[in-house]
This record gives sequence, structure tokens and C-alpha cells, in this order.
Amino acid sequence: MNLLIQARSWMYAIKQRIPYVQNLKQVAILFAVCIFCISCSQVPSTTANPWKTMTLPTEAIFSDIAFTSNSDRGWLVGTQATLFETKDGGETWSQQSLDLGEEKVTLEAISFDGDEGWIAGQPSILLHTEDGGDSWSRIPLSAKLPGAPLDIIALGKSTAEMVTNLGAIYKTENGGKNWKALVEGSVGVARGIQRSNNGKYVAVSAKGNFYSTWEPGQTEWTPHQRTSSRRLQNMGFNDDESLWLLARGGQVQFSKSEDYEEWGEPIYPEVSASWGFLDVGYRTPEEIWVAGGSANLLVSPDGGQTWSKDRDVEDAPSNFYKVVFLSPQRGFILGERGTLLKYVPEAGTAA
Repeated sequence: MNLLIQARSWMYAIKQRIPYVQNLKQVAILFAVCIFCISCSQVPSTTANPWKTMTLPTEAIFSDIAFTSNSDRGWLVGTQATLFETKDGGETWSQQSLDLGEEKVTLEAISFDGDEGWIAGQPSILLHTEDGGDSWSRIPLSAKLPGAPLDIIALGKSTAEMVTNLGAIYKTENGGKNWKALVEGSVGVARGIQRSNNGKYVAVSAKGNFYSTWEPGQTEWTPHQRTSSRRLQNMGFNDDESLWLLARGGQVQFSKSEDYEEWGEPIYPEVSASWGFLDVGYRTPEEIWVAGGSANLLVSPDGGQTWSKDRDVEDAPSNFYKVVFLSPQRGFILGERGTLLKYVPEAGTAA
């Protein structure tokens, strides 16, 4: 009863102060408009859009792409055991099927050296081909494998390196018949792990609280504290073996050298961004593309000093998860629900 009386009292008070409440409402609306205007992106648009947007017939999230020795033949993998093949450099794609039984499979990574290729996936998937993908054979993995396969790199004839989501690194030199463990300790559950051209690894913890590095010859991963209070989203290597990182809130940062404890100042390509960056891709040593949620794509032609935004791709109904440049003239951006962007050099550079 007391609550009912109190509620009636509040209603009476509000009725007596309707002009004041209306004024408050107007102020709130004006404030919201101001916030909206402030949050409007001030990043200039690119002068050209060098990306062709394609939609493939799938609801999957694409995770990786690779090409064989025949530079026009390539493969695209993703969730829901998704596998697409192209024979014209990525202009058109045809969906292929794999006999993986009733398992719910995510194909995480694909890599080729010549016509020999590998696919790694979860929960425990490893596939191998020696004929460019005409046929795939499944390689059994031990039930004692620490974690699930997260990435694999083809390194030469019958040779590959595989890493799991717990940071276990293995190498085979006989086509997957035997594997040698390269690191003894686990890094813990990782959000993502990336490898440099020289065999170094960087792993971001599942919650983004810290990152770890490993170099050939080391027996354990080396943990590092994150560079700010912002949780880490993703990390990877530059061509000179230094690191880049993406943190929550649209932060980009580059290490100053191969010393993983020395970092440059944080960069915010789009200060007002409420969405996050998900991946970085270098087209050239200076031209950097950063992709993220809600089809956001930005580019820097000068190593991160200035940025512009490709607004021609904003209507794609997808997050952009991965940026892959196989050469300065061949690149792809992997999205979801069948969204794939192909770099089209003749459209001009984005500046």
C-alpha cells in the first residue's frame, strides 16, 4: 500500500512539472544529437575503391585462403566445413564437399607449397593433398593432442608446421606420418596465433589480457603484459619481424623493433569508432589495410601516419575478419555470410 501511495505521489509531482519535464526531454534530444554529430566519422574517404565485393552461396564465416603453384587455382575455407575452389584467380568460385562424417567442423587454415597443401580445423581435422586439391586425404591426429588445430603452414616437400589453440607447435617432415613437438609448455587457450616468415609465433590470450611469443629453439612461450588497459583483439608480424597489435576500441599499435616490450604510441585511425578492428594486412611495406566489424575498412598509405576510409564497401552485410595479400596485386578480405572482397588493382590505389 505504501508503494502505491508513493507512486501516486510521484505521478502528481510529474504532472505539476510537465513544462520542466518537456524541457528536460528537449535537452536530452539535443544532447543526443550533439553526441551523434561528434561521433560522426571525420576520416576522409578513399579516392578510389580497389575492392570488388562478391557474395558466395553460403552462410559460413570464411577463415583462410591459399593458392597452389598454378597461381589461378585457389581454395577458401571456413565454418560449417566450408570449402570453395577457384580456377581463375578468385574471380569465380565453386563450392566443394568433403567427406567428414557427421562432425560439426570448422576449417581454420589452409596452406600450399606448390601443389602440396594442408587444411587444419576443429575439433580435430587435418587434411592433406599432393595434387593441388583434386583429392584430399584425412590424417589422423592423436587423441592426446593438446588443443585443437588452429593453423598450419606448408614449408616444403612433405613438410608442414601445425599449431593448436593451446599453443602446441608440431612439425612433420614426412607428410604427416610423424610429428615432432617444438615447444614443451602450453600458452593456454588463445584467441589467435600467428606465425612470422621466420618461424616466430605470437599468441593473444582468449580474454585479451596478455600476449605470448615463441621463437625457434625456445622450449617455452614467453608471456608479455598488454600495452594498455584495453584488451587485445589480434596481433601479428610485420615483414621485419616486429609486431602489430589491435586492441579494443579501434586501437592500432606497432612495436619499435624486434624487442616485444618496446611499442610506439597508440594510433586511433577512427577515434569515434564504437566497433573493433579485427585484422591488419600489408599490401606493400607502407600501405596498410585495417578491417573490422560492420564492414569497416581503412587504409594508410604511409605506415599508419594518415588514414582514409573505404566507404564504398560499407553496405556489405558482414564483419571483415581477415585481410590477406598474397602479393601487392592479389588480395582478399574474408567476411561472413558468403562475403568476400577481391583486390582489383586496375581500380587504382586507395589514397
